Amino acid sequence: MATDPLSAKFAALADPTRRAILARLCEGEASVNELAEPFDISLPAVSKHLKVLERAGLISRGREAQWRPARLEPMALKGVADWLEHYRRYWDASFDLLDSYLRNLQKGKDDGRGL
Repeated sequence: MATDPLSAKFAALADPTRRAILARLCEGEASVNELAEPFDISLPAVSKHLKVLERAGLISRGREAQWRPARLEPMALKGVADWLEHYRRYWDASFDLLDSYLRNLQKGKDDGRGL
């Protein structure tokens, strides 16, 4: 079954190790050994995480002689951010309504709309 790109990105982002790898790659490209340093997992496990991130389009892998640096693909996160933006606007509006309601309660003026 084919997975849509957004679902693949969310699946890749669901793992805290992969999120930490992406955070590290925000600082610049890195090898598997460099990416594995802060984790108590094997190099093959880190490589598997990189493959998931690469399949989701969140990173790319280069080749420079024996070195295969991983690098962040920041535009791949734009689709995730765009999808989340709709919900951010929803929550902002909800919080604005709640704020207004609470201010009215403090003034003793319940407008009757409730929450």
